Amino acid sequence: MKPALIVLAIAAAGPVLAQQADGLAQASGALLRGLDKISGVSTDIPVRVNERVDFGQISVMLKQCRYPANDPASNAYAYLQIDEKDGKTDFEGWMIADSPALSALDHPRYDVWVIRCNNS
Repeated sequence: MKPALIVLAIAAAGPVLAQQADGLAQASGALLRGLDKISGVSTDIPVRVNERVDFGQISVMLKQCRYPANDPASNAYAYLQIDEKDGKTDFEGWMIADSPALSALDHPRYDVWVIRCNNS
């Protein structure tokens, strides 16, 4: 395919991609799951948007949680900031419930992943 055609195809797909993004609803909270790798204990962590919760020696803040408006149970996309107690940021970005390894927390002791968005 010629470069001009590729650019044209991407430009034409822009409105379609915007419509897909508009298909996501925003939730007021999320359910996360944390794992302490040393003790082997997993814990469900309910968190609301813009709330910070402590899990062991890390602190988790949910900035956004989005889900497909037409199928809320299908997936969840959460924007998280995870910090050490000393303020060092270990992770900041989107985590996807269906693909937890795609964008994961890299911490020697703790794992955190998204289970679902919720509005309660």
